[in-house]
Amino acid sequence: MNIFSEENCRKLFARGGFSAHEKELAAVREILADVRARGDQAVFDYEKKFDGTELSAATYRVSEAEFEEAYRSVAPELLSSLKKAIGNIYAYHTRNRRTDCIAKEGGRTTGFVVRPVDAAGIYVPAGTAPLSSSVCMGVLPAKAAGVERIVVTTPAKNGKIHPLTLVAAKECGATEVYKAGGAQAIAALAYGTQSVKKVDVIAGPGNIFVTLAKKEVYGEVGIDMLAGPSEILILADGSVPADFIAADVLSQAEHDPLARAIILTADRAYAEEISAFTEVRLRTLPRAETARKSLESGGGIVLCADLQSAVRLANEIAPEHLEIATQSPEDLLPLVRNAGAVFLGAYTPEPVGDYFAGPDHVLPTGGSAKFFQVLNEDIFTRKMSVISYTKEALETDGADIVALARSESLEAHARAVLARLEQKEKEA
Repeated sequence: MNIFSEENCRKLFARGGFSAHEKELAAVREILADVRARGDQAVFDYEKKFDGTELSAATYRVSEAEFEEAYRSVAPELLSSLKKAIGNIYAYHTRNRRTDCIAKEGGRTTGFVVRPVDAAGIYVPAGTAPLSSSVCMGVLPAKAAGVERIVVTTPAKNGKIHPLTLVAAKECGATEVYKAGGAQAIAALAYGTQSVKKVDVIAGPGNIFVTLAKKEVYGEVGIDMLAGPSEILILADGSVPADFIAADVLSQAEHDPLARAIILTADRAYAEEISAFTEVRLRTLPRAETARKSLESGGGIVLCADLQSAVRLANEIAPEHLEIATQSPEDLLPLVRNAGAVFLGAYTPEPVGDYFAGPDHVLPTGGSAKFFQVLNEDIFTRKMSVISYTKEALETDGADIVALARSESLEAHARAVLARLEQKEKEA
């Protein structure tokens, strides 16, 4: 890995965003319009074009027979591991659910009630590998929120979805699973087709076409976030074995040539040791070519003045995954303001969060952790305000409300209150 000084590392942190993808956006808009106009047939045509999958109204939705076949294909030991992960993730998402909050004082009732959306669409990518973990991380927060209809859509290869993906969908409680990926899948969820009833919220990561499609349909439906390539940023002080850090860097670099893996440390000798271990590990990594491209284009080790300086830089970067691999990681946590997820200590590598611990792994990328949050049950709920005034409370506050309405030249607003206040005068 290349080693940079804090002064010359800015290029390393630059992200492209989504505004530069004009060609992809034009293609996405064409697909969205086509699916909106032609429904199922447009989806089927794009699936044949992009994935070589022949679909019909009879095969678009995964059947019970296909689920049963999937279960027969999954080893019992792997199913056991999956169920443990599902238990942890669901328990986490049900631990701190939002609840109604109503307060009554002086004849005034104010507050909110929490309601789940009616239907959620969960996109599960499958471009380079089957991602059953993404099924769990998308479906379970929706289930924890109380969503009754949870629709999963994921690309099929040769008309089939990976067995573990289907088993995960069934175990997590998805109500429907469809064989479609890309912008056409997002369009089906957002607008509805002959086979797919539209949803209210779409969540889950995907490639640039999926992300741009989510961006385009926002407003027609809600979305969780706009996700880009995976990222990891590691704050390291030399107390954690360099080989651990090298392993963690590669755990993200193997995702995608555009993935980012960056280390911040104040120790040059330690940085050189990490770089050497990374090279050794690359030699035996099955996805070494992808990981190497990632490290060459968006990876590196930055030498900072001290840990405090490293934390300030981390907050500026706002990474998707932030590992604090230091002697006392809990001491630095209060200083962290912007990150998708934070992993503390030598024995909490990022894959613990990807698969098993409980917190979601669908996280904001590209610096959007400054304003987006991790996918959680709140994404699938809405707060609805509740207001109730007694006659006496309105008599107390009425003059102020009338004055404020008239200050905005909204006389009908004022008169809606006055009608009730004048009723009292008539009764008197």
